[in-house]
Amino acid sequence: MIRSPKFAALLASAVLPLSACATTTNNYNYSDGLSAAGEPDAQTPAKAKNVILFIGDGMGISTITAARIYAGQKRGQTGEEYVLPFEAFENVALVKTYNTNAQVPDSAGTATAMHSGKKTRIGVLGIGPDAVRGDCASALANPLPLLGEEVKAKGLALGIVSTARLTHATPASVYARSADRNWEADAAIPEDQQGLGCDDIASQLISAEWDVALGGGLAAFFGSEFGGRRADESANLPANWAARTGGSFVRDAAELAAAPMDKPVLGIFSPSHMTYMAQREETSAEPTLTDMTAQAMGRLQSDPDGYYLMVESGRIDHGHHAGRAGWALEETVEFARAIQYAIDNTDPEETLILVTADHSHVFTIAGYPRRGNDILGLVVPPAEGGEEVAEAATAEDGKPYTTLGYGNGPGSIANMAERPMPETGVNAQQQSAIPTGSETHAGEDVALYAQGPGAGEARGVMEQNKVYDIIRKAFGWE
Repeated sequence: MIRSPKFAALLASAVLPLSACATTTNNYNYSDGLSAAGEPDAQTPAKAKNVILFIGDGMGISTITAARIYAGQKRGQTGEEYVLPFEAFENVALVKTYNTNAQVPDSAGTATAMHSGKKTRIGVLGIGPDAVRGDCASALANPLPLLGEEVKAKGLALGIVSTARLTHATPASVYARSADRNWEADAAIPEDQQGLGCDDIASQLISAEWDVALGGGLAAFFGSEFGGRRADESANLPANWAARTGGSFVRDAAELAAAPMDKPVLGIFSPSHMTYMAQREETSAEPTLTDMTAQAMGRLQSDPDGYYLMVESGRIDHGHHAGRAGWALEETVEFARAIQYAIDNTDPEETLILVTADHSHVFTIAGYPRRGNDILGLVVPPAEGGEEVAEAATAEDGKPYTTLGYGNGPGSIANMAERPMPETGVNAQQQSAIPTGSETHAGEDVALYAQGPGAGEARGVMEQNKVYDIIRKAFGWE
């Protein structure tokens, strides 16, 4: 493979600090000239050579707004005027995220919608809404098309990048079908569902065809070393994959950078999810999301037929679930950095870049803080805001509160005899109204931003499964 010195320099600079239910066959033959719906493919040439789908897990509108301010303030600005890279895209839509049986969705159902073209139930992957969660037989009877399979059948390169486990819901939606999103390793499949033809999600990743897969989740792929697999204590699925494909299995950033560029690469960098950016040490051996995005693009771009790359910032969601807005915002800032790298290193005439979220969170921006107020701090009103605004900066218990908060979560003040002083800063746990062990998703629409061939399809208010149609149409498959 041939690369220009300019590209090599850009790639080198980017990596510096800054399931499963599977059948042996499926009902979708992507090489026979038919679409997943059984209709002849359009005879028009492909409009996009490459498509990159960036999914900020849990990145609702309030998260984008807060991250915009946070990113600007990190640069010494007041923050409100700052523009995240994808906010400059001219094509924007609102996306409805509900699952077929849930007003407020989960990542499995929403990611399946984007990678299969059909909405489905909460908690399942790559199977239709008629399947029963946790039932292997019904899952086998209701497979959906998978975009990852079609990409490979059409001769394109395929990449999957996530800061979550590679077997987690969003990355798994590219390649896996599962009656339950939690069947990440064979040990997670209930006894009464074993031996019925359903493979765990980690096994499906190892048997699937793809070119680059980078993320966390070592435990699901090993036996005694990490204890995730039950059937064989000596299990080493990455070794099996490397023997089958001739690819490289890597476990840190240095090994990833050194791996041959003309061979597939599987990078799994942590036992479970990767480290939060807010907790990351300078000496960390893990690559950042931008590092992984750069490596994936550098490897996929050599395919003359083009590529599909899904990049997930999985820990935005986890930071919110923990009720720690600073963690979620740091992840969002790194997500924006990875998007900026993609913008800078692709041709907008041939690469469609989509940026969206799978769902939102019950995350609020409240009070009447003055312009430039610390987004992770207490509400401080503008001097000329008037008496009513000034009074609103203090709660009825006489204590201040933070601009950011949650409708529910582990930081709940419900049933407390006395509300404590709120924490501030990047590691603070924000206060919430309803006591839950984990903050929950929210049901409002999320945004879709688009740039490149086919970007004009992102407009108005649309169903989430239409993201799949936008991608296929951009490739010229419809």
